[in-house]
Amino acid sequence: MSRSTGVGPADQGSVGARPEGGGQSKWLALLAMLFAVSMTFIDQTIVSIASPDIQSELGLSRDGSQWVINGYLLALAAGFALGGRMADVLGSKRMVLVGIIGFALSSALCGLSPKGSLAETWIIVFRITQGLSAAVMIPAALAVVVAAFPITERGKALAIFFGVSGGLTAVGPIAGGYLTQWTWRAIFWVNLPIAVIAIVLAVLAHIDQRGNKQRIDWRGAVIIAAGMALSVLGFEQANSWGWDSVWTWVCIAAGLVLIVVFVLVQLRTPVPLMKVRIFRDRAFLVDNGVLFFSMMAFVPVFFFASVYSQVSLGFNATNAGLYLLVFFAGFAPAAQISGRMLDARGAKLPMIIGGVLGTVGFALWAVKATDLSLGAQWWSIVLAGAGIGFILGPSSTDAVNRAIDASYGEVTGISQTVRNYGSALGIAVLGTLLGNVLSNRLTTSFESLGMSPADASAAAHEAANTGMGGGGAHGTDMSQLPAQMQQGIETAVADDFAVATQAVLWGMAVALAITLVVALLHPGGKVTGAAPGGGA
Repeated sequence: MSRSTGVGPADQGSVGARPEGGGQSKWLALLAMLFAVSMTFIDQTIVSIASPDIQSELGLSRDGSQWVINGYLLALAAGFALGGRMADVLGSKRMVLVGIIGFALSSALCGLSPKGSLAETWIIVFRITQGLSAAVMIPAALAVVVAAFPITERGKALAIFFGVSGGLTAVGPIAGGYLTQWTWRAIFWVNLPIAVIAIVLAVLAHIDQRGNKQRIDWRGAVIIAAGMALSVLGFEQANSWGWDSVWTWVCIAAGLVLIVVFVLVQLRTPVPLMKVRIFRDRAFLVDNGVLFFSMMAFVPVFFFASVYSQVSLGFNATNAGLYLLVFFAGFAPAAQISGRMLDARGAKLPMIIGGVLGTVGFALWAVKATDLSLGAQWWSIVLAGAGIGFILGPSSTDAVNRAIDASYGEVTGISQTVRNYGSALGIAVLGTLLGNVLSNRLTTSFESLGMSPADASAAAHEAANTGMGGGGAHGTDMSQLPAQMQQGIETAVADDFAVATQAVLWGMAVALAITLVVALLHPGGKVTGAAPGGGA
């Protein structure tokens, strides 16, 4: 399949770095943007490693611990389209600097989270401002890179941008493991020197900061943010409120209705926040469907596997980071192979291969999760990582190439919104699944240790809702129990959390199976010609 497009918004406006600054200026702009977005990509995995330590020191509930991860992802998803539009209107350089500064300040305040009753609200609020800052920064950074390079060099520049920034997710588990040995607060403070470097490079790169005077659809921004927040909140709180609670279903239903309303409003808005008509293209629709369902496993796996490795396998934070690095042993080479397949044959084949490998990998990982041995699991983890690696690059790139009537910023805003909403929804749904399975299992285990049904149920509920498994043992006054029962409780928590994680991994396998079905609906073909915004 071939096609050509006219000059898109990214080339018409003056919202990036000007090529006339010279070769050095454009590469300096690219380097500055890589430093800027590196904070956000590393953040997707680094916080998961420190989650048990954060929860323990600050006394967070299970829901609170999940919202430390999910608040960031949800804010990123809800604000991405608005961030891209603000970059077009107010200027990319200005919004990049606003995003960097906002992300750095939010990181510093997360690291300064106080203990006590204010802790949970404090860290969740500033994780949300972190996500909003990233939503402002990333599309603006992409616009800078697009505008800095001439069409003939833009493909190479974007390959470097996405390749390096995407690969930085692998840095998170290792960096998080080592920094947490000192203090979990360091995983946030490490962003400060990176932000300073990014700001200095952005200033030196001679990036043009003029924008295009157009309206911003604030109404659409509020509707989509509310819709995403309410739908995720309903799934997130279902374990605490109960599936029979009217509030659970009110939140889920209201959120989904608002998302539908957003689509209808965008179709009738002259200058919309998001050009939803792009979804009329079948390939673009399939690409984003593949992204949505695969991301329900990709980002959540770091959170759940990190806690599992520490609660069930008994790893410390450093070894938990190495445990997650096994995933990237499959992800990294698969991403390289899928990129070559995309260039040669298009996106459909690598997405199908990824769907098959991911479904099998996560299913086998689920089977082996209760063995409590990395030796029994590593090859299935590698396979799961390879599946995701085959999917993400081709689906993201093909989505950009297929959207003829939109700029890079607009298309990226849509795909990133879909990706991060999938991630947030995945953590919410799978977290509820984990909590239900864990509570039921622990109730049975505690009764078998001699607790009364009432005491066993209360202790199990505490374990599932305040400690992600590990807190259940610590939430009870262990010193007052016989040594044999203490040991039995510790063993039960480790074993039952493994069973609960097994259910989560099965859920991820289902998500990848749906991804495979969606990928089969892709029309196929290889896109050639100019991409949105005049890119290659």
